[in-house]
Amino acid sequence: MTQTRDDNVTWLTQEAYDRLKSELDHLSGSGRIEIAEKIEAAREEGDLKENGGYHAAKEEQGKMEARILQLTEILRTARVGEAPHTEGVVGPGMTVTVKFDGDDDEVTFLLASREESGSPIDVYSPRSPLGSAINGKRVGENVSYTLPNGKSLGVEIIDAVPYTGM
Repeated sequence: MTQTRDDNVTWLTQEAYDRLKSELDHLSGSGRIEIAEKIEAAREEGDLKENGGYHAAKEEQGKMEARILQLTEILRTARVGEAPHTEGVVGPGMTVTVKFDGDDDEVTFLLASREESGSPIDVYSPRSPLGSAINGKRVGENVSYTLPNGKSLGVEIIDAVPYTGM
């Protein structure tokens, strides 16, 4: 059986999925009620143009609604469990060791959703510039990717093994 990688899928552990679902349930339920009450209380204070409490509550509401949309999308595309992987090939759920051009030190990280940030090692998203450049590449390959400043940086893949926790 051939397993394929789907860039639109977010692989999550059951723990991360449950944590995100709980956050979404809170924000879309009692969180919305709380912010509506804050806005109403601030509105009762009078002139909205110069009402700092009102504007702060509205800004908080906007951030909360954006997080609700983000969580909804993450959970919509989430698959719980281990991402399909092949030893020696970089992909989500893999512990990856790389060496950057011009640096003798090796860097090891988990290639996974940022929502897995509770792991004991650094997490790089498969959608990040580095993550997307190395995703699907094999141990020993050299690739380059574009940094936020527009410069290009080369990286050598030293190791890629399934994440087993640490």
